Amino acid sequence: MAMTFNPNADISGNKTSRRGRNTAIAGGGVGIVGLLVFLIGPLLGVDVTGLVGGGMLDGEQSSQSSGVEEMAQCDTGEDANTSTDCRMAGAQVVLDDYWSQHVDGYEPPQLTIVDGQTSTQCGTASNAVGPFYCPPEQGVYIDPSFFEIMRQQFGASAGELAQLYIVGHEWGHHIQNITGTMSDHPNNGTGADSNGVRVELQADCYAGAWLGDVTTLTDDNGTPYLQTPTQEQIDDALNAAFVVGDDHIQKQSSGSVNPESFTHGSSEQRQKWFTSGYENGLGSCDTFGGNGADL
Repeated sequence: MAMTFNPNADISGNKTSRRGRNTAIAGGGVGIVGLLVFLIGPLLGVDVTGLVGGGMLDGEQSSQSSGVEEMAQCDTGEDANTSTDCRMAGAQVVLDDYWSQHVDGYEPPQLTIVDGQTSTQCGTASNAVGPFYCPPEQGVYIDPSFFEIMRQQFGASAGELAQLYIVGHEWGHHIQNITGTMSDHPNNGTGADSNGVRVELQADCYAGAWLGDVTTLTDDNGTPYLQTPTQEQIDDALNAAFVVGDDHIQKQSSGSVNPESFTHGSSEQRQKWFTSGYENGLGSCDTFGGNGADL
C-alpha cells in the first residue's frame, strides 16, 4: 500500500469534527451541486447534476443528519494511511502548521467530515456537492465518499496525494478569505478571465505550494508528517486537477466547451497552477497580476 504519512507522525492535535448518518443537525439548506468544484460558496457552484448522477455511490442511500461529534482514533500517521477520514484529519494538522508560518495571525478553518449530508450556511454538504469551503462559517466540508465517486464516475485515480491536493485547495480558499483576496476580487460573473477562475487557480497553486514544502513540516518530536511524494503520487494529484477542469467537465456533460461559462479554469490551467506552486512556492501564485492570457 502506498504511504503518504510517516506512520509514527503525531496527528493527535487535529480538531476535525464529523456530521453524518449517526448524528444530526437541525435545519434544511439550499443544495449546491458540483463536481469536485471546490466551491467558494453558492455563487460559484457548478450544476452538473446530470454528470454525477446525483452524486450517489452504487447502493448508497441518502440521509439528512444533525449534531456534531469529534473524530476519534486519528492519532498517528499510520491512522491517516489506513483511513480516509483520518487522512483528512491529518491534513488539517499539517495545513495549519504550514499556513501558520506564512500568514500572520493565522486562524484555522473548521474541518468537518460529512457522512451522508448536513446543512451549512452555504447550503447542503454531501458527496453530490463535493468538497467546499463556506466563507461565513470559515469551514471546510468534505464527504470522503466523494473520492470514490471520482473513481466510479470519472475514471480518476483519486489516490492519497490527490485527496491532499483537494483539501489543500479548500484551505487555499480559507487563506483567500482571511487575507482579503476574496473581498478585493469579488465575483464578477463567469468566463476564462473572471475573478472566480483566478481565485480557483490561485487555490490550486496554494495547494501545490503546501505539498511542495510538506516534507519540511514536523510534529513536536521532529518526525516529518509526510513522506516525499513519488512521481506516481504527483501524477495522481495532476490527474485530479485535470478531471476538475471546466473544459473537461463540459465535454463530459455536453460534448462542447464554452469558455465564457468557465468558473474554475481549464484542465491545463489547473495542472499548470498546481505545478507552479509545487515547484516554485507561494511566490508564484499571483493569478491576478495579468490578463486572461497569462493564466
